[in-house]
This record gives sequence, structure tokens and C-alpha cells, in this order.
Amino acid sequence: MTTPRQYSSDIAFTPSVKAIQQRKGSRRAYAHMEEGGSWETLLLGDIKAFIEAQTSVFLASVNAEGQPYIQHRGGPAGFLQVLDQHTIGFADFSGNRQYITSGNLIDNPRVHLFLIDYVHQQRVKIWGEARAVEGDTALEARLMPAGYKARPEQVILITVTAWDANCPKHIPQRFEASDVKQALAERDQRIAELERQLAELRA
Repeated sequence: MTTPRQYSSDIAFTPSVKAIQQRKGSRRAYAHMEEGGSWETLLLGDIKAFIEAQTSVFLASVNAEGQPYIQHRGGPAGFLQVLDQHTIGFADFSGNRQYITSGNLIDNPRVHLFLIDYVHQQRVKIWGEARAVEGDTALEARLMPAGYKARPEQVILITVTAWDANCPKHIPQRFEASDVKQALAERDQRIAELERQLAELRA
């Protein structure tokens, strides 16, 4: 039986978690956060853009025995889509055919989506419930990134319960290879232009 939640953050802040927060001195700050509105529950404003900009995310599920499993999902920016203020969806590409996440969702629909932007040192944690949708070709077509060479096997829809954005502390700053390649190309082009101008001055 699920315990009714007073605050949206209670999805993670269980009585055991709150007891540790109390013992270690952080409960007062989090209680103030809860009373001020707690975590967000709707996908509005900047969060939609943040979600849809991701190219790499992690999806956690749990089996009937309570064993967690984390699976990576990736694709071009936009492969993860906010369908409405409560729902995230993506085309689930064919992979190693283990189907661990799919099996876990049958036993327990609760999931956690972890998004991290290394460039801007930001991370977002999303709690919700998910289901796999097979055979909906219209929905697959809607969620399939244009021109991406992958085969959609099904669609995963996540109904969001709550989400929270963390501070950037301890997130290493890393850059996408494509961004670095473009920056180097622009630098090389600028160097070539300066060398051309210098050659003209010498002439």
C-alpha cells in the first residue's frame, strides 16, 4: 500500500531519509523547501527545452524483487520529447534484446530518469511511472528522430510525478565531440584568415 504524500518531494524523502536529514542537520532547510512549494510536478518553461536538448540519459527501473537496474538511452537532441506537461516519451530503439527494462515495467512501473548536461554542469532528476507501447506506428513516427539510423522497437511513455534540479557541484565539465570539432574548425578558419592578411601586409 502506498503512503499518501504530503509533498511532491516525499517520493524520495521517505521517513528514513528525513530521519537522517534531521540527524545530520539538513532537515530544517528541506522542510522550508517543502513548505515553499516542494519539487516541481509539471513540465513547464525551461525544463522542456532542457529535456529535449539531451543526447544521453539514464533510466532506472526496479524488478519485482526490488532489484534496481539502470539503462542508458541516447540519440540526437530531440529524441527525448515532452508530449505534454505531465508526459515524456521516446522511441525505444532495438538493442541487445535483453529486455530488462521492459520486463521490470511489467512488474513495477515506477522509474527514475537522470539527465546530466556536462557542458553547463546541470542535472535534473525525474520520478514517474512508465509503460511500453508496442505497435503504435503513428506514435513511433512522431517520436522517431528524422534521419536517425535506428529501428524503433516500441515507445516508452513516462508520466512524471516530480522533478528536481540539482546544484552543479562536483559535475565535471565536458564537451560534445561535435562541438569541439566545430570550435577547432572555426579557430583554424580564423588563423587562415589572419595568415592571409599578414601575407598581404608583407607584400
